[in-house]
Amino acid sequence: MKAPTFWKVVTMDESDLLERLLALFDRHRIRYCVIDGQGVNAYTEPVVSLDLDIVVAADQVGTIDSILAGFKIERFAHSINVSAEGSDLRIQIQTDPRYPPFVDRATRQNILGRPLPVAAVEDVLQGKVWAASDETRRPSKRQKDLADIARLIESHPQLRARVPGELLDRLI
Repeated sequence: MKAPTFWKVVTMDESDLLERLLALFDRHRIRYCVIDGQGVNAYTEPVVSLDLDIVVAADQVGTIDSILAGFKIERFAHSINVSAEGSDLRIQIQTDPRYPPFVDRATRQNILGRPLPVAAVEDVLQGKVWAASDETRRPSKRQKDLADIARLIESHPQLRARVPGELLDRLI
């Protein structure tokens, strides 16, 4: 089974949520990049996830609302969550103002067999450091963030120097 087919089966994406959203981004020339867990997967051995986290260029965040008609939208403090009937895929558009600069440094990487713009490995790590350090996040999410940091520095040892000591001390 090819990687895109595997991801489609795992996410049970019968509605073509991902393809539809990416086509809209392309049609409206929305600059974006993948971050978080799938960003980590682009630079390490991938793990399965139903989430796809992205960030949109700062000057285009306002455009997002007008193109998302037809999708189920949920707004949170720092994200716009996009879903669709007939899909277990969860697309989270990060709106935290720290993330948009990642878009300009993104490069095309394969994520489960699909070339997508992905934040630079240093930026993916930085996002994970922010997440793991966020005391308001659920402890289980912060543990996953630590595991992702460990995966990144195992694959890219030069990144270790970018991880704060208090987080390094929590890695197994």
